[in-house]
Amino acid sequence: MPTTLISPPRVALFTDSFFEANGVATLSRHLVEFARSRDFPLLIVRGGNQTALTQDGSVQTLELKRGFASFPVDKSLYCDPLLTRHKQLVIDHLLAFKPDLVHMTGPGDLGFLALITSHSIRIPLVASWHTNLHEYLARRLDRLLRFLPANLRHRATSELERHSLRGLLRFYRTARYVLAPNQTLVNLLEARNNRPAFLMAHGVDLSGYSPAEKPSADRPFCIGYVGRLTTEKNIRCLVDVEQKLIAAGETNYQFLIVGEGGQQGWLRRNMQRAEIAGVLRGQELAEAYQRMDAFVFPSLTDTFGLVILEAMASGVPVILAPETGRRVGIVDGLSGFLSEDFGASVLQLMHNREMLQAMAAAARQFAKANSWDGVFEQLYQTYQIGMGISDTRRAEREQLRIRTASFRQ
Repeated sequence: MPTTLISPPRVALFTDSFFEANGVATLSRHLVEFARSRDFPLLIVRGGNQTALTQDGSVQTLELKRGFASFPVDKSLYCDPLLTRHKQLVIDHLLAFKPDLVHMTGPGDLGFLALITSHSIRIPLVASWHTNLHEYLARRLDRLLRFLPANLRHRATSELERHSLRGLLRFYRTARYVLAPNQTLVNLLEARNNRPAFLMAHGVDLSGYSPAEKPSADRPFCIGYVGRLTTEKNIRCLVDVEQKLIAAGETNYQFLIVGEGGQQGWLRRNMQRAEIAGVLRGQELAEAYQRMDAFVFPSLTDTFGLVILEAMASGVPVILAPETGRRVGIVDGLSGFLSEDFGASVLQLMHNREMLQAMAAAARQFAKANSWDGVFEQLYQTYQIGMGISDTRRAEREQLRIRTASFRQ
């Protein structure tokens, strides 16, 4: 049911990622579609091939070209430490758009630009937490220091994680309130930052991802993974899963791995029956999910994992680490497994077709309660609650107009 807002808040969204294959980019693209379909005023500020402003219905897009100082932080994802050179241009567009709030998606180059521009002209800033960067950094350092004794490596990674978390919390403290994708993070941010924190759930495209009739039962059992092929995703666990299947005498199976990353070559060398498809999008990605019988997601660091919902919407039972599953709200044994032994869970599904079918149906039902429309309807209600937007907005906008005129002088 559409959101009933007499006058929806005018939102300026600053996102470090939009076209890439990750959760922040997916969420940002769907938010743009939602705002456009509801005729909600939205200004999105993101990286692009050129610096330009475009308009599509109620949505304005301000692209900012990253420069020579840009460096990769992940596959096809870049950060430009000199992006603040666009500060005045961004301020001018914000003043013209007159947002009720600025929403930044993280502490990257666009997030920092959101911080300094919103504070410069006193627009309330909202920050959403999507990635446990402190845990990512610790796992990457652990990989780099693998030549050290375990106790020294653990001490170094623990210190990095502790100080990184402290820095992230300090950054998020600059916002008026914070959004997070699971209740554990909401509680942490509210307690550590002394700022209001609200749940910002994640969703799935139920029309784009749907179950399909599987071919004959004698075909290879397909074990899937979708995501970055990087250390922090615990991706090497897939080799352990295959070794468990081999030890059990299984031969009628196949891994379908969708994604790219630094561990891609290692997986190719160490897996016997694995198809590594690279990054897939749209219909190709939907069809990849439909081929899967079980979805293994070994990451311990994801705050939610949109790919989990995409697999479930496709009628695929998920196998997750307990801490990851609890963040998503998965009930063990109903729509998937929460297990530290992924191989044993895969074997259980391989040998029990009735359980597999029941879990597939339950997975689809779980996903149905997490549509993107429902997520963004709740987000806009949260915008109003968090910012105290009410019938007094006219007076607030008049104050903004006065500040704008004063700033330009």
